[in-house]
Amino acid sequence: MGQQVLPFYLVCDESGSMAGEPIKTINDALPKLHKEIGLNPVVSDKTQFSIIGFSDTAEVLLEMSDLSQVTGLPVLGPKGGTNFAAALQCVKEQIEQDVERLKRDGHKVYRPVVFFLTDGHANTDWKTEWQDLTADTFPYRPNIVAFGIGQADETTISAVATFKAFIVNRDMSPAAALQEFAVALTKSIVQSGSHSSNDGGMTLQTPDNIPGFTSLTVAEL
Repeated sequence: MGQQVLPFYLVCDESGSMAGEPIKTINDALPKLHKEIGLNPVVSDKTQFSIIGFSDTAEVLLEMSDLSQVTGLPVLGPKGGTNFAAALQCVKEQIEQDVERLKRDGHKVYRPVVFFLTDGHANTDWKTEWQDLTADTFPYRPNIVAFGIGQADETTISAVATFKAFIVNRDMSPAAALQEFAVALTKSIVQSGSHSSNDGGMTLQTPDNIPGFTSLTVAEL
């Protein structure tokens, strides 16, 4: 029998500038997210989770999964540049495949959520891929929550997001910021999966105030 499902995607920068403490912090945080969600039957029944890493190219590191059925999460590693276009194209392709598969399996699927994390500047133009992903003509267009750390640009982070955008306060270390990001991501999945909307469905829940981050106005390209 089908269930209600809210798909979440973590689209994470794996560029060279994430080397050291930043990438280690994310890798340390993911098992905690896995445990908190995977061991919560209410949340794991209603949410699924995927990880996409990007640098010069983008790669699906964890296919869309019920975290209660996953034995371990992948390890991210720093690589090359910061190709937003590849990341946005990859997540669109995965959303199409995942939503259609879930619907074929009889599930009622809610609008996907993308948590987009980057610490730098895009090295390619990405507006076409963003427009393809967010266009009204794309029936599975996601809500995008964008986070900028390190040298990320406020204007860019605001433009990537469609739902909420956050930029790290410059006096906070990338590692500390990423710890807060991981907490916010986990809370969002737990709260979204455990709170019903007025019609009995599910809606995206995200914290408004995240320690170390400033909330930005979401811009329209």
